[in-house]
Amino acid sequence: MRALIVDPDVPSALRLGEVPEPEPGPGQVVIDVACTSLNWGELNLARSGDAPPGTVLGWDAAGVVTQGAADGTGPAVGTRVVTRGPDGGWAERRAADVSELAAVPDGVDLADAAALPVAGVTALRALRAAGPILGRRVLVTSAAGGVGRFAVQLASLGGAYVIASVGSPERGMGLIELGADDVVVGVEELEDPVDVVVDNVGGRQLVDAFAALAPGGNLQSVGWTSGEPAVFPPYSTVGPARTLTSFTLGPAIADDLATLLDLVADGLLKVEIGWRGPWDRVADAAETLLARRVGGKAVLDVTTVG
Repeated sequence: MRALIVDPDVPSALRLGEVPEPEPGPGQVVIDVACTSLNWGELNLARSGDAPPGTVLGWDAAGVVTQGAADGTGPAVGTRVVTRGPDGGWAERRAADVSELAAVPDGVDLADAAALPVAGVTALRALRAAGPILGRRVLVTSAAGGVGRFAVQLASLGGAYVIASVGSPERGMGLIELGADDVVVGVEELEDPVDVVVDNVGGRQLVDAFAALAPGGNLQSVGWTSGEPAVFPPYSTVGPARTLTSFTLGPAIADDLATLLDLVADGLLKVEIGWRGPWDRVADAAETLLARRVGGKAVLDVTTVG
């Protein structure tokens, strides 16, 4: 079957090639992949040299079940699903754990579904880990990106006062309509402390966001797109209790994926795809995403399924 494979000799470090068919385990289904999305971390992994040539990456993929799980769990053949895995999503077919997938409701496009697993569940679980948000001030950094746009909407649905931080005024367009109460460039414009931060940037901005926390506040560090070190000035961690929490998505996202899909189906959560095209244009998609010229998610069309 065809797949996007790691190739350090091409500019994007990814190209179409031929790989073996997936071999599912007892608790896995096989899907024909229709759409897959790109995430910052997996693109960096492809270019890092840590993934051997020929590796098939890809965390998110949506499509149609063509082979049910041998142990009888999971959806039936013919079910439209969205899946998450440690790799293998950038291929025509994928084996996926039943604990890492959810059925896609009628009326929800598979491209929209493919944008949800990593970015959407990260936003949901980071906000949940931060504690109750009703009536609290929530700052979302890199709010124009995939995780950020979901975090803005979910925090607003949870009753928070949402402050969206972006890199430029242009990147902030549309965030008020998604539920942000205020849009700022960076975090220097903040006038009042915040109770919760969902930080995607790291580096100096993480330090400034931590300084903006009110007593008892919490910062969830979900990403580090700046690639810069975070240097805390002396005594910046001395004083009223505030917490900086490392974040990982964790396993078994099926229930949270189903929750997000229901919100999408009900019109309460909007999936914003800033770039979409065929998977042979992966170099264009990767360049656009890494240059922060995509608002929301980048999605590749793999087949015409669904």
